[in-house]
Amino acid sequence: MWKDVLLSFLSIAFELTLLFFLISFVMNILQGLIPYEKMEKYLFNSNKFIGASVAIILAFITPFCSCSTIPVVVGMLNKKMRFGYVMIFLFASPVLDPTILTLMGALLGWKVAVIYTLITTFFSVVIGFSLEALGFESAVKKVIISGGKEPNGKFDLRFAWAETLNLMKTVYPYLLIGALIGSLIHGVVPTNFITTYFGGDQWWLIPIASIIGIPLYIRLSTMIPIAQIMVLKGMALGPVMAIMISSTGASLPEVTLLNSIFHRRLVVAFLLSVFTMSTLSGTLFYLL
Repeated sequence: MWKDVLLSFLSIAFELTLLFFLISFVMNILQGLIPYEKMEKYLFNSNKFIGASVAIILAFITPFCSCSTIPVVVGMLNKKMRFGYVMIFLFASPVLDPTILTLMGALLGWKVAVIYTLITTFFSVVIGFSLEALGFESAVKKVIISGGKEPNGKFDLRFAWAETLNLMKTVYPYLLIGALIGSLIHGVVPTNFITTYFGGDQWWLIPIASIIGIPLYIRLSTMIPIAQIMVLKGMALGPVMAIMISSTGASLPEVTLLNSIFHRRLVVAFLLSVFTMSTLSGTLFYLL
């Protein structure tokens, strides 16, 4: 059994390492082609479609986890960018990442990756504008958080190499943790147990998975290999996606940071929004 766990871990880790490194290097080379300053100007635009699109694009091209998103959000708020656009970025940034989405496509299938991207994008936009319409902008505290650095792309191979190595240092351990957990699930947890209690048409597992995921601090990079094994073991895709989105969209460390920049009612609204987003997303996967 443990031999199978080790072989499974080595196989998953090798595949993830190769894909992650190559994709990250290419994305860092392309960073130099992205006009960040020009894009930011559109976040003051009154045209909701343009502003929301730019917020999603920025979320997509900035590979931040939920906690590292906060300083950027504070910077955007201090620049007086439109509140709805900032909220769209806050919700979309942790769950949309080109490198991780490519891994998702390679491991879970491109159909899953495309549907996941469309669903999370849609709910991020809806939630962002809904919070703005409900007047939650008044629940933002006036604070400044240091340490947030906006991307500054350079079309430079050495820069891309250095950034890739830096990203590997910060994210790669989470990939290995995910690969290890996935391997343990693959080798230790009986398939019948997963299919009986987490598979089939048990829709009520989706909101439960969303609730379980929120207190956890799991990066999307960690969840990908775990999700792959759980699906292969027979776990329904709905609860898998629900816990993936809730655990990456919110976490206890992030809520602590948000509590320092938002009043309590906006923090509660944020948590309810993440729960709603993950539950509805899981339900859509359940129905497909």
